[in-house]
Amino acid sequence: MSTKAYAAPSAKSPLAPHSITRRDPLPADVQIDILYCGVCHSDLHQVKDEWHDAAPTVYPCVPGHEIVGRVTKVGGGVTKIKVGDLAAVGCMVDSCRTCSSCKKGLENYCLSFPTLTYNAPDKHSGGVTYGGYSDRIVVDEGFVLRVNEKADLAATAPLLCAGITTYSPLRHWGVKAGQKVGVVGLGGLGHMGVKFAHAFGAHTVLFTTSPNKIADGKRLGADEVVVSKNADEMKKHAGSFDFILDCVSAEHDLNAYLQLLKLDGTLCLVGAPEKPLPIAAFNMLLPRKQFAGSGIGGIAETQEMLDFCAAKGITSDVEVIPIQKINEAYDRLVKGDVKYRFVIDMASLK
Repeated sequence: MSTKAYAAPSAKSPLAPHSITRRDPLPADVQIDILYCGVCHSDLHQVKDEWHDAAPTVYPCVPGHEIVGRVTKVGGGVTKIKVGDLAAVGCMVDSCRTCSSCKKGLENYCLSFPTLTYNAPDKHSGGVTYGGYSDRIVVDEGFVLRVNEKADLAATAPLLCAGITTYSPLRHWGVKAGQKVGVVGLGGLGHMGVKFAHAFGAHTVLFTTSPNKIADGKRLGADEVVVSKNADEMKKHAGSFDFILDCVSAEHDLNAYLQLLKLDGTLCLVGAPEKPLPIAAFNMLLPRKQFAGSGIGGIAETQEMLDFCAAKGITSDVEVIPIQKINEAYDRLVKGDVKYRFVIDMASLK
């Protein structure tokens, strides 16, 4: 079926109106009219082909993997969702479903690599997958998530990436009340990390390079805010953290945060710096510490996260834009000029 979209025709071209073809729903498929789609920084990287060596961009590229919408059609074999329901789609739309990771509900770590929501080989239609900067999408029900009818839909959309990327490691490493947890960076990821760490009951400390983010950090749930450029402030917290979630994608000093961990503490990276970051051996050895990384969550964990957010009233802080302002939004992303996620109102595409 013909579908309206916004696409990048090349790495150096702005996004513009485009028409794509979606498959008609197969027996296990769910068709969703997209109401809102979040704008992730990875959309910008992919559109500009900045990950060429790892994931070269195929043009035209239709980004978007933070999708919330209304179900308009289901295949005959669909059982978990029905026409009229609110639904969501995150960063992946399929996986092999047979490997050890998939069988554990960790489709995000599929050994054959999951089928990403856009710019991935489309096993059904050929070519590549197209994302949420469009007015509808068709997805296998195994990768469709339920959304609470009372949810703020625009503010829910970024939970499908920024939300689950921060929720998953905090859950995996068992963050809970009585622990001291740090969050490095107050951006699209970091602001969700602060909200979740606070909601899990941990004493939450935000690390930022910007003194002007202190008030916002506390508003979002941080018990303390440390300006990381201040060496004296950093020293006060040496050897005291159970867990630190590093949400920074720019070059920065990991050793400064490793020194803040207590025995068996963990520093987990969810940001994706462009260049390798050096680690001093003795910052890991004495006392025993862990440096780890984490991606998004599997489908079951993502549904758990959405349900947790609905129960606790947790959403992303968003600025809603029409699709016609997407290129302006990309320019502002580069400058860090957003608090804290852009979300497209897809009614503007109709």
